[in-house]
Amino acid sequence: RATPTPTPTGWTLNGQKTWISNGGMADFYVVFAKTEPDAGARGISAFIVNADAPGLDSSAHIQVMAPHPLATLTFTDCRVDSDALVGPVNGGFKLAMQTLDIFRASVAAAALGMARRAFAEAVAHAKTRKMFGQTLADFQLTQAKLGEMSALIDAAAMLTYRAAWQRDCSSTSGSGTPAYTAAAASAKLTATENAQRVIDMALQMFGGRGVQVGQTIEHLYRDIRSLRIYEGASEVQLLILGKNALKT
Repeated sequence: RATPTPTPTGWTLNGQKTWISNGGMADFYVVFAKTEPDAGARGISAFIVNADAPGLDSSAHIQVMAPHPLATLTFTDCRVDSDALVGPVNGGFKLAMQTLDIFRASVAAAALGMARRAFAEAVAHAKTRKMFGQTLADFQLTQAKLGEMSALIDAAAMLTYRAAWQRDCSSTSGSGTPAYTAAAASAKLTATENAQRVIDMALQMFGGRGVQVGQTIEHLYRDIRSLRIYEGASEVQLLILGKNALKT
């Protein structure tokens, strides 16, 4: 938690923010902090803080199972000018939610790409792996698994494309985003969960080679897991979709 204190020329930030993507690598950070601590979500403001700002320490890196630049940011009397404020005072929560909608669709797209790569690896492996005088692809069980993987990928693709299309429509028309929020949640939930299933099935098809460090499938298996968590875990997306359903 970071706490901003107003000064004659701007704000002073103290506290910490953790699990920050590109921590230690970014040129600047958008920091959300409570300008009115007792106002809940309506008391949050957003600030732009340069990476080299005095009082900002981004050296505490967080190691995770799949390589990703993460860090804890520590603010110690970190001063920013008044023009560092993004939007109005106490308007940060709305900005954060709009940003999440965009990134949920982009996470869905990333998961879709991972699933497609795993599927391509599985198909190529099935066509070349020799077993009992035939290829792995000749077995009906393999064909059924590939068929399931293909259907899961297509379902994820359609929802991801719909979310992107609705985002474009919302941006050009200037209308509200409730429908897009639900579409982004549906895309993020389905694409990440389906990709996890597809990659797991692909790994199983590779057998022991699938868990060998350095193999493409092993790499994908580690990478996909975090996508079901960040930008709102799958459980959060279910809540968004459930609440949206009750509004209709």
